[in-house]
Amino acid sequence: MKNILIPLLLCATASFADLADQATPADKVKIAKGFKVELLYSVPKEQEGSWVSMTQDDQGRMICSDQYGALYRITPPALSGSPGETKVEKLSIDFGHCQGLLYHAGALYGVVNDEAYQGRGLYRCKDTNGDDQFDAVELLRSFPGKAGEHGPHGVIASPDGKSLYVMCGNQTPEPSCETSLVPRHWAEDQLYPMLTGRGFMRDVLAPGGWMAKADLDGKKWELVNIGTRNTYDIAMNHNGDIFGFDADMEWDTGMPWYRPTRVCFMQSGGDFGWRTCSKKFPERWEDSLPPVVDIGPGSPTGVAFGYGAKFPAKYQEALFICDWSYGKMYAVHLSPNGGGYSGVAEEFMSAAPLPLTDIEVSKKDGAMYVSVGGRKVQSGLYRVSYIGTEKTDPAKPTDFGLMIDDALEERGILELLHTDQMADAIKKSKLNVDLCWRFLGHTDRNIRFAARIALEHQPISSWKDKALNETYPRAALTALMALARSSGGDKALQQPILAALNKIDFKALKGIDRVTLIRDYMLAFTRMGEPDVATKEALIKHLGPLFPTNDPALNRDLCEVLVYLGDPDIVAKAEPLVNGSPTQEEQIDYARILRFAKTGWTKELRADYFSWFLRAANYKGGASFDLFIGEIKQNALSTMTEEEKLAIKDVLDAKPEAKAPSFTAKPIQFVKAWTLDELSKSLGVGLEGNRNFANGRNMFGAATCFACHRFNNEGGAVGPDLTSVAGKYSPRDLLEHILEPSKEISDQYGSTVFTLQDGSTVIGRIANMKENNMMVCTNMMDPNNFTNVDARKVVKTEESKISMMPPGLLFMLKEDDILDLMAYLLSKGNPDDPMFVK
Repeated sequence: MKNILIPLLLCATASFADLADQATPADKVKIAKGFKVELLYSVPKEQEGSWVSMTQDDQGRMICSDQYGALYRITPPALSGSPGETKVEKLSIDFGHCQGLLYHAGALYGVVNDEAYQGRGLYRCKDTNGDDQFDAVELLRSFPGKAGEHGPHGVIASPDGKSLYVMCGNQTPEPSCETSLVPRHWAEDQLYPMLTGRGFMRDVLAPGGWMAKADLDGKKWELVNIGTRNTYDIAMNHNGDIFGFDADMEWDTGMPWYRPTRVCFMQSGGDFGWRTCSKKFPERWEDSLPPVVDIGPGSPTGVAFGYGAKFPAKYQEALFICDWSYGKMYAVHLSPNGGGYSGVAEEFMSAAPLPLTDIEVSKKDGAMYVSVGGRKVQSGLYRVSYIGTEKTDPAKPTDFGLMIDDALEERGILELLHTDQMADAIKKSKLNVDLCWRFLGHTDRNIRFAARIALEHQPISSWKDKALNETYPRAALTALMALARSSGGDKALQQPILAALNKIDFKALKGIDRVTLIRDYMLAFTRMGEPDVATKEALIKHLGPLFPTNDPALNRDLCEVLVYLGDPDIVAKAEPLVNGSPTQEEQIDYARILRFAKTGWTKELRADYFSWFLRAANYKGGASFDLFIGEIKQNALSTMTEEEKLAIKDVLDAKPEAKAPSFTAKPIQFVKAWTLDELSKSLGVGLEGNRNFANGRNMFGAATCFACHRFNNEGGAVGPDLTSVAGKYSPRDLLEHILEPSKEISDQYGSTVFTLQDGSTVIGRIANMKENNMMVCTNMMDPNNFTNVDARKVVKTEESKISMMPPGLLFMLKEDDILDLMAYLLSKGNPDDPMFVK
């Protein structure tokens, strides 16, 4: 064992270069008010590697694993009193390479994510002779697949201590679990072939990432949920519900199927909709589960609840989540929301760089221990404690709503029917089908989902006729989704399902119910095949007049179904939306959907469609962006005859002009350098019942807001999600933030000034790291354009006082346009808000 004395606070005047072999100093780490950060240990990279996972043993010591090496045991100094020693010991057992660690029931469980030892899998280490050293290691369950960062990750214990939960990324095929809470008929469920972009994991099909439950000996495994991308870690709340922080695919940035990093409630039987490349399910589709809260771009790593921390009550109950690439830890404040949860993310801790990997709340001293490292970057161990004036008495879960209420209890009852062990009892009694049916039409999405999964576990013969004859629309939508998914491809079921769907009055439905109706039609095709010509014609006659609606997302689903069916009128109605939609993502989606349309084209429509690609050449996105756009164009060209191509040769041969992206078909020009005083005079009466919703949404695109900001599940994700601004700001304050973005910069989206040895500076946000290289994003409008910065050449870092959001975005809009935009933001995207003209 070696004893190392680590200064608890490094000198604020020390240069970055001087500290090249140390983790970011504590005084450079921003922390929530009342909290204190200590850097306990900077890991000697050449000797002890880069730490990526952490657990604590029964003596309050931390155990960390190098990503590519051994295990280390850390004894922190006392929390109070004068600074003491941080003792670091390399464990003698030949084991490590773990991206998940758990000390439980006197043993150390480790999840190996490469080919070390006996390869990827769940291992258990034991101390067999009582000498305080692990001396025996056994492989409990191996995981198939190749080594990669999307492999096996976190492991936690169940509340009763008799089971483990293991989280794996989408490079890890499901290891033939003995039982499954997820009905084993998952599929890709898309009408058209995918776009591949750069093709990362293009051959990986559902289920993607998954979570499973195992006994302590790793003998019996049960699949709990599927459809995540790369959730690194999981944590369980007082109710026994598990949460994970799932990864985005940064190469998809700017595309309609991009999904930000997000906190998910890992519900029983759940499918979170990850499919490879362009096949990801949008949040609105009810055959998947929505997130609790979107975070934005990043690289999710460790998560933990604050239970047991000597923190103020709200932080004790918070879910803490780590973002490796942007160096931020968030405290997510959760609240029950029907059968699921909602959440609000608060930035808790941040620095540049701060490659966070894991969190442990000490059962011994009530402090939070935080590791940084990974990908061979500089690693370290921090401690966070509270020194403020608020009380730190143990919080009661009921103080924050985390108790079993009726909706959560109803979901829990339904989940009892997810287990395969219930199969025999289910076959003997229709009572279980009746129980499911009671909740198929529930107003809460999580409960409907639980009821549908329970129903899909029942023999289809026991409920097929009931589904086809259900008259309550909401219950029918859920039941028919279950029937299509459970059909096993039985073509004989397609006509009865379509007939049942046709009986549902679309105009009587609202919101997500309309979306689910159209999604059910999709599933009737993806699961049971293409319908015959007569059926297609009848469906076109039934569904064609419904397009367009006042719901932009629903329109895209409806358009896709009508193109699939061969509606001769849909091209004329939908093609203008390729150039006319206010968001880059919406334009791309219409271009994608129409690429296989074979009927209804005119020369003018073709020319307008392909002219859009000249505009799209200036749009920005992730690493696959240009390739995705190119694939769409090539697919569309493949449907044309040589004669049709010749008719629009001038458009096809045209070269794009390099210029700033414009999301409006008609160019906008400078109007006026508006001031807050000028515009605020109109905010009162000007917002009362005479605003235009469609124009407000269009102006959100014209002012390039959609390029960076997410709003009502649309738009980019490199800036703050603006959906909730109505609850945070008055109209005047919101307007001030837009006009003067640098007046107050969100901690979550602030940038850093890196001063180099040669005196030059780079301003932006660290988006990725490997060893000594930092990839800095310097332009929010171009998220794939990075500047490489050598960490060894940085002499100083400081917060930028200038927002990455450019000023003057409203100077191109007229006053009425600005007021429509303000009403759109304040309405949370609701066209029925009283601010809008009916």
